[in-house]
Amino acid sequence: MENYRDWLDIGGGFETIVRWLQENLDWFFGFIAATVNGMLDASRFILTAPPAIVTIVIFAAIAFYFTSWGVATFTFVGFGLVWYMGLWTLTMSTLALVLSSVVIALLLGIPLGIWGSKSDKVWNVMRPVLDFMQTLPAFVYLIPAVLFFRLGPVPGVVATLVFSLPPAVRLTNLGIRQVPKEIKEAAQSFGCTNRQMLLKAELPVATPTIMAGINQTIMLALSMVVIAGMIGAGGLGNEVLRGITQLRIDVGFEGGIAIVILAIFLDRVTQALGDNKQ
Repeated sequence: MENYRDWLDIGGGFETIVRWLQENLDWFFGFIAATVNGMLDASRFILTAPPAIVTIVIFAAIAFYFTSWGVATFTFVGFGLVWYMGLWTLTMSTLALVLSSVVIALLLGIPLGIWGSKSDKVWNVMRPVLDFMQTLPAFVYLIPAVLFFRLGPVPGVVATLVFSLPPAVRLTNLGIRQVPKEIKEAAQSFGCTNRQMLLKAELPVATPTIMAGINQTIMLALSMVVIAGMIGAGGLGNEVLRGITQLRIDVGFEGGIAIVILAIFLDRVTQALGDNKQ
């Protein structure tokens, strides 16, 4: 049995690939790290530059505009509680991580979903890759991220965007494939080009499904950002990890409450955006 393992060393093969990438594509990973750091710095500045009360009012106004008074009230009280617990800066750092990860995931995922919807051959290649990405344990994503980008927020963002990418691809593909044939035939009868068909017929009809994918991407990103606290990604993940390692029930509970408040706010707003498109 040992001879067979020596002949087919899966783990060793993966390590060889990683080492080769580190040695030959260090410039590429450096470029990614610089880009992600720039996005994180910009997001943190935007979120933390105004006084906390101003940002809380803006969040509540966004919730009221897209949802209801009830969600707006929850947003105002919830983020006020976060500020009262002294977790405002950490919560905004977590939100910056989520936003940076989700933006990159959507920039990759939506075009891939569109491409897959236009070609069954492409989708047949994508589907097992997405299955693998969704079933791989979340902690495993941290290993190559740390190897390529070391510790800190950058590997946290990279691991988070890879973990949260599949729903954006899948639901974009599903939404476009479910566009009724009658709509496509009507667009063709008016002489639409393929680009016009996509932009003026398919994407508008598929928007609610795509928004559902965006919602799921955000929720997965938020869950992964917490796990990424183990590699120094910062934010509330570090707070929850500190509560676990030091057996500090109060610290862990307060960090968890802040995460729940942030998750509910993001979930309700993105759900409402999808509903408004129907």
